[in-house]
Amino acid sequence: MKSNIKIIFGVLFLVSLMTFRQGYSQEKSHPPTQAVYVELGGAGLVYSFNYDFRFDKSNMNSWGMRVGAGGYSVTDQSLLTIPVQINRLYGNGRHFFELGGGATFVYYRDRWEDYQGYYNGRSYYHTTVDENYYWILETGDTPALMGTLNFGYRKVPEDGGFLFGVNLVPAFNQNGFWPLWAGVRFGYAF
Repeated sequence: MKSNIKIIFGVLFLVSLMTFRQGYSQEKSHPPTQAVYVELGGAGLVYSFNYDFRFDKSNMNSWGMRVGAGGYSVTDQSLLTIPVQINRLYGNGRHFFELGGGATFVYYRDRWEDYQGYYNGRSYYHTTVDENYYWILETGDTPALMGTLNFGYRKVPEDGGFLFGVNLVPAFNQNGFWPLWAGVRFGYAF
């Protein structure tokens, strides 16, 4: 599991680096329609590293997409989240309202040993694996998908640079709807 997370982060980093280099090798004749950022909370649930781009590279007020990866691995517990959203920016200059929706792939495993007793001079343990992620909404056995919406504010410098955003991210799945989840993001637009 740890190697899968490292591979995903490596691929995202390489794609971001190649795109970043392309942006500097070309003359800046368009607004910064691509970004890489870290989001705390939001569609990645805990945190995520993301790549965001506009489908129309000459217009910030257009449809775009964001793909990310997040998670953790400690002792016998691991979580992998992959948020994917389609979004639209509305605004001008540096200030934009963001509206979007998508899904977050959730993969979770928690392993522990339960003491089962002592027999013939030996202790017996049973390994238990929990695949249900207990976030605000229970995911059920994972892998699972969680639907997400996105209503937020994004500040992007007109010539690129430091990006900041805050967003409200209602989430839903087969176990219900949670309207009050939020995220904050920091990154670089180019």
